[in-house]
Amino acid sequence: MVKGGGARGAPQRGRKDAAARRKPGAHAKQAKQAKPATPGKRAPRPAAPPEPQREPDLPSTFVLGAIPGATPGKWIDAWRERMPHVELELRTVAVAHQRAELVEGDLDAAIVRLPIDREGLHVIPLYEEQAVVVVAKDSHLTAADELELSDLDGEVLIVPADDVLSAVVPGAVAPRFDPPETTEDAIATVAAGVGAVIVPMSLARLHHRKDAASVPLREGPVSQVALAWQADRTTPLVETFVGIVRGRTANSSRG
Repeated sequence: MVKGGGARGAPQRGRKDAAARRKPGAHAKQAKQAKPATPGKRAPRPAAPPEPQREPDLPSTFVLGAIPGATPGKWIDAWRERMPHVELELRTVAVAHQRAELVEGDLDAAIVRLPIDREGLHVIPLYEEQAVVVVAKDSHLTAADELELSDLDGEVLIVPADDVLSAVVPGAVAPRFDPPETTEDAIATVAAGVGAVIVPMSLARLHHRKDAASVPLREGPVSQVALAWQADRTTPLVETFVGIVRGRTANSSRG
């Protein structure tokens, strides 16, 4: 016979049962806190932005030719923003070879200087360039803000082999030496104090020298710059570049 065991043990079990009833979520909370982490499991990384995808039928490169002095920078910037998946390759093209490069080369389009034989080509005029007279920095011709053709009467007029203006200057004197091969050479010659040369403003800037100066030529010949490409090679990339040149946005309709 057990002495008093039942009487002493009963109240203790009752207190434990009552405490459990007062905190019904205690065991569940402890179990939740004690749940071990899954080995090797890491928080998911944020998804990377999708890379631009090139349309499968488009080439990876657009080749644009440009005559010396052309400044297509703003159009190239617009292309890179609109067509990041197609590289634009810029190539310098001599005026004398601009048509041959378009017809026989691998140019998709070119910024050319008019006139050009338009047979088989699409040509969009872009802008006109004013002519300037380039002379030595200490020439008496630099005293004027602008010059007229009559101001060149009696002056030695140098016409380089790659001349693009074909200016006719009544009263000008031809030099006694062979014409320079390039406009750059002609400007170097006049910078040394020999004669004058008439060029588009962009070429004067391209071949700028500290010992030479350029003066605008009022009512002188102008040079027109245009965009040209082969008519039978009007590809989607060409149409995109034409749209950029014409100022169309990415969402604009063609026309």
